[in-house]
Amino acid sequence: MSGIHSEMTPFSALTAAMQQDNGRHMIDLPADWLQGRTAYGGLSAALCLEATKRSHENLPQLRSAQFCFIGPATGTLSISADVLRKGKSTVIVGSDLMGEGGLAVRSTFCFGTGRASSHDHQSLVMPRVLGPDECPDYYVWPDRPNFMGHFDGRLAAGAMPRTTGAKPEMTVWLRHQDAGDETDLVRLLALADALPPASLAMSKEFIPISTMTWSIDMLDAKPFTSTGWWLVQATADTSREGYSAQSTVIWSPDGNPVLIARQNVAIFG
Repeated sequence: MSGIHSEMTPFSALTAAMQQDNGRHMIDLPADWLQGRTAYGGLSAALCLEATKRSHENLPQLRSAQFCFIGPATGTLSISADVLRKGKSTVIVGSDLMGEGGLAVRSTFCFGTGRASSHDHQSLVMPRVLGPDECPDYYVWPDRPNFMGHFDGRLAAGAMPRTTGAKPEMTVWLRHQDAGDETDLVRLLALADALPPASLAMSKEFIPISTMTWSIDMLDAKPFTSTGWWLVQATADTSREGYSAQSTVIWSPDGNPVLIARQNVAIFG
């Protein structure tokens, strides 16, 4: 694994810097975690989950979450996490992330206790690809957003950004540069949005984009990777009229699907 430059803030140090103040959680993001002038969507989502876990102990396993990205997450971020409903087996928590310009992210988390079931089915088969050590580096193009320096990527299949005429799909091995607890869903959530939109494979040049909404479903209550690598496949289902709808699936190296997501992205170009 390549090392993190000394001026960069490791993910573990970033989340450790979160402080509580009058029932809210506060954090100042260093420039190396930004996408332009704002936090990228996956990091905003991860910080909402971190604040939720700190605010409410003994939550069941995370089952799903929805995020609406309303404004830029800039300046000192302030995050609330309030229980909306608590039942026998589920807890619904609403979390708002405020930036210097007001509400930046509104999120909802659904936590649920596992229970016995006669159903045992899944249809998401991991694509057959070479291992990460046999695949070329992914984050190699110039002028990448700052936050991408915190991830190691290897292109397993599909296209790089700016591959004119390519199918808008990419399959990439991803891991954090900063080694840490690979059972931590906060880390996984930040990594799940570390790729550019799949539709950018069709672009001749890099164009401004902004995620509008993102929803995730956890397929494994306790996902784990012994190597730090996850296989992430992102596919643009549509890209027209300035918006792209895409799906993402993440597998652990042993072929177990752990997360599936839907995303709507605004394309400014």
